[in-house]
Amino acid sequence: MRVLICAVGKMRAGAERDLLDDYLTRFDRTGRNLGLGPVEVIEVEAKKPGKAEEAALLLKALPKNPVICAMDERGKVMTSPQFSDMMANVRDAGNGDLCFVIGGADGLDHELRQQAQHVLSFGKMVWPHMLARVMLAEQLYRGASILAGLPYHRV
Repeated sequence: MRVLICAVGKMRAGAERDLLDDYLTRFDRTGRNLGLGPVEVIEVEAKKPGKAEEAALLLKALPKNPVICAMDERGKVMTSPQFSDMMANVRDAGNGDLCFVIGGADGLDHELRQQAQHVLSFGKMVWPHMLARVMLAEQLYRGASILAGLPYHRV
């Protein structure tokens, strides 16, 4: 199952980019044997900032018939084992693409959230959308590690 991170904004070189690349490389290596990955990052840039335009660009960038997981502060908070189970369930249902969608500075448009099969949150705090990508990449790697029975995740 292919995993996509579709996000508003271009991530520049720097500490966040280095962390993102590191966790995505780890996920690809671990997930490959589990039928997870590769990960593809799709970045969209709105000409006029606004949630509706950003949502339209994000939806246009998605492949046909994906499982959409919207990352949103109003979403469900999961434990890492629950997150890994969600990924495995999507994969085991025969879905070809699991797409995580991260909005811009103002978050995701209501219509896009409505189309998502999953809406997840990293907690009640608001995180910078560039840092949210890194946090998501780490959880993807942690989830694959849990499914592989690796010691990275300790309870």
